[in-house]
This record gives sequence, C-alpha cells and structure tokens, in this order.
Amino acid sequence: MAETRLTFKETCEKFGVTPRTLRYYEYIELLEPEKEGRSRFYGPREIARITLILRGRRFGFSLEEIRQWLLIYEKEGTEAQMREWIRLADRQLEVLHAEQSQLQATIEDLQVLRNDTEKSLK
Repeated sequence: MAETRLTFKETCEKFGVTPRTLRYYEYIELLEPEKEGRSRFYGPREIARITLILRGRRFGFSLEEIRQWLLIYEKEGTEAQMREWIRLADRQLEVLHAEQSQLQATIEDLQVLRNDTEKSLK
C-alpha cells in the first residue's frame, strides 16, 4: 500500500491553512516536507505533525511550546511526551478557566449596563 503524500496545495486545503502559514512552519523547522525539485510533499509524519500543531494552537499553546513538545517525542519517546502533554494541558486549563471567569464577569457587567440603558429609555 502506498504512503499518503499530499502536495503543498493539497496540504493547505486539507488543513485550512494559508501557504504562508505552511511555509512559516517549515521555516521554523516544525515541518520537514519531502522535496522533489521545487515541489514539497507532506507524508504521514508531517500530516500528523500539522494536526498536532493546529490542535496545540487551538488550545492556546505557543509555537515554541509545541516545538519543545514535539522534540520530546524524538528524543525521549511517547511516554515522556505524554507526561509533558499532561503538564502543559494542566497549566493551559488553569489559564483558560481564568479567562472564562473573566469573560463571564464581563458578559454580566455588559448585560446589566445594557438593561439599565434600556430601562432609562422607557
């Protein structure tokens, strides 16, 4: 069975990223596509890495944190990477819960102000 390989354009389309983003991830060495002439091809390893990068960004991790996390797998293996993931996730969950609380307070303040303004018009 042949390995899945995506072209540069197919990779951008599959992951909904711009060419600039994909080139940047390559520039900062998060990705290492196969190169044939001027063409780039993304195999299973790079596809998995893009998935992890985009998931990490969605959760609020910096690219440097993601880079360090990916390096752990290469240097120390899956178990060490999983342990680091738990540590990073715990820290990020604290950050997100704090942001959630602040956002909820802001929503409540805005609702009160909006309701008071509506009452003053009646």
